[in-house]
Amino acid sequence: MAAKYGSIHGPGELMGRPERQRASVLEAPGVVRIEERPVPVPGRREVLVRIASVGVCGSDVHYYRHGRIGDFVVRAPLVLGHEASGSVVELGEGATRHRVGERVCLEPGIPCGRCEQCRSGRYNLCPDVSFLATPPIDGAFTEYLVMHEDFVYAVPDQLGDDEAAMIEPLSVGVWACRKAGVAPGSRVLVTGAGPIGALAAQVARACGAARVTVSDVEPARLELALRLGADVVLDARSEAPASASVDVLIECSGVERALRSGIEALAPAGRAVLVGMGADEIRVPVAALQTRELWLTGTFRYANTYPAAIALATSGRVGFEGILGRHFALEEVESALSQGVSHDDGLKPIVVVGSAG
Repeated sequence: MAAKYGSIHGPGELMGRPERQRASVLEAPGVVRIEERPVPVPGRREVLVRIASVGVCGSDVHYYRHGRIGDFVVRAPLVLGHEASGSVVELGEGATRHRVGERVCLEPGIPCGRCEQCRSGRYNLCPDVSFLATPPIDGAFTEYLVMHEDFVYAVPDQLGDDEAAMIEPLSVGVWACRKAGVAPGSRVLVTGAGPIGALAAQVARACGAARVTVSDVEPARLELALRLGADVVLDARSEAPASASVDVLIECSGVERALRSGIEALAPAGRAVLVGMGADEIRVPVAALQTRELWLTGTFRYANTYPAAIALATSGRVGFEGILGRHFALEEVESALSQGVSHDDGLKPIVVVGSAG
């Protein structure tokens, strides 16, 4: 007898619902296997999403290689992947924000909604957030996933499945530019030209930055940054930005040397935002911070960024050409993880699970 689920007409019986699905599961560092699991049932105000494309993030690679990131330790089999797109296939009781068949992207962190941080609008700092692919919460390298309807966003047909999956890393760039106060006329330096740096530089340009400079140690990444709209690129192996030459630093490499040279490049009252995660402790030029009254902050994911990110991608003001990389099937997740996040044919591997169409 079929179970009761939501349909396009509201709660009711959905015929032909699969009972089992495939998931790519990290069983131990360096060990990934395909596992058959039940298809989850959407609860109140939840939707069931059929996954289409999932980007491979550096955090996925780190869990695969090391089994932990800081205090987050993989103690049981874990499904990785949190940069996801798909389509809504079922509505749980009380879910009204979406329709069955709607193409969507997923914001992977579900906050509690009750704590001081959530009630202050800083839900990215919620201590009880459930974030996909962060132990013990399973992620999106699977065929079906249940999500709260408030953290599922409709995407227009102009965006393909891969582009829709990129709304998550694009949101990191949007949040970094918001924290940095990038505005028309800003002179912006982005250190680190990986996927996040390449996206953050484009967001800065879309915010009206007068000049966007990108630095990295890989010539291919610098060439891509130029194609994506950077005004100036610097080979960090031999070039450094001039002192007091920028208003904003967006540090995406996690490298101490890049942070130090970036801070030295800030003009008085400049703003530095740390996005890249490297060592737990690094040295900073305190004298420059004090004498120029510089502003230094970290970032943690994002909050209330998805509508802006979708609009930027849809309008073409941010593009993904050269960022989107090779496709891998669900059975090839281990290959995607073992090859890392940088390829000759693009910066970010994409796991293609299905089609949202």
